[in-house]
Order: sequence, then C-alpha cells, then structure tokens
Amino acid sequence: MSRTVVRPLAAEFLGTFLFIFVGCSSVVLNAALNNSLGLGGIAFPHALTFAIVVTMAMPFSGGHINPAVTFAMWVGGRMDARKAAMYVGAQLAAAVIAVLVVRWVYPSGPGTATSYGVPRLSGDLSLVRAIVIEAVLTLFLVSAVFGTAVSPLASKVGGFGIGLVLTFDILAAGPLTGAAVNPARAFGPALAANDWHAHAAYW
Repeated sequence: MSRTVVRPLAAEFLGTFLFIFVGCSSVVLNAALNNSLGLGGIAFPHALTFAIVVTMAMPFSGGHINPAVTFAMWVGGRMDARKAAMYVGAQLAAAVIAVLVVRWVYPSGPGTATSYGVPRLSGDLSLVRAIVIEAVLTLFLVSAVFGTAVSPLASKVGGFGIGLVLTFDILAAGPLTGAAVNPARAFGPALAANDWHAHAAYW
C-alpha cells in the first residue's frame, strides 16, 4: 500500500488505541479504587485523551477516531466507501488490541468486574431508550466534529471542542448508558471480555 493510504490508517489506529487504552484503564482503575474516582474521574480522561488524539491525527486522517464520525463523513460525501471501511477496520482493530493490553496490565479482579470497560445500561433503562440516548449524544459529538473541524468556516480549535462535548456526554448520561458515543469504544472491550451486554445500543 502507498504512503498516502498507510498514513491515515496508521493515524486512526494509533489515535483509537490511545483513546481506548486510557478510557478503559480509567474504568478499571476506578473499580480497583472502590469507585473513588467517580464519574468525573472517568469522563475527564476519556475527554482529554480524545481531544489530544483527534488533534494529533487530524493532519493525517482527519482525526475521526470513531466509526460514527467516519460513517457521517461517508454519508456527507467527504470520503468514499472503501476508504471509510478501511478507517472503521483500523479503529475496531485498535480498540480490541488496546483492551487486550489493558487486560494484560491491570489486575484481573477489577478488570473482570468491569469487563475491562464495557459500557453498561442502567438497570431500569430499556434498550430502545438507550439507543435514543446514545443516538442523541452521538449526534451532538458528530455535529461538533463538523462544526469545529470539518467546516471551512469554523475557527480551528483542534480536537478540544470535540473533547469538551465528550465530557458533557459522559457527565450527562454515563450512569445511564456508559455514554460510549463511539462503536469502537463499546466493541473493543466487548470482544476482549466476551461481554456483549446491550451492545446493539452503541451501533
């Protein structure tokens, strides 16, 4: 494959790997510390890492780091189907490998208890309601991507505006759905832990 093909895929892979590794690590660490980090201790590592990796990857791949963003770019005519499929493949592969590294690094007790970061639905939340919540939050995130990174009229703030949206998403709905707003964030730990709890909600 040519450099023009490999570079964006490598950027998506590395960015997604770092984001999923830090995000899932924060969930496992919170469990290891008897939930002392709290919701903010999970939201901020996710958001800050996402903001940084999006900014890092943006010059090479556009900094999608999320199959939902890639899908939106394809629907919006910003990329062809073949390239979008390769992006999603790189993102999903990176997510699985990141969680396998988390499994290797962290103690098995809190890791097993959290399925290494699998997002969970609140006990009184139906699958349909969870899908609506995830869809609305993902729409917010994808809109932020188009408004701060894609539109030529937008002021360029890198990935930090997008990271702020992820912070709000997790703080608003983390206890309800896990606020994955990213199919790769749900897929990586689900495959690595073989825990497919309400997985359809995140796609």
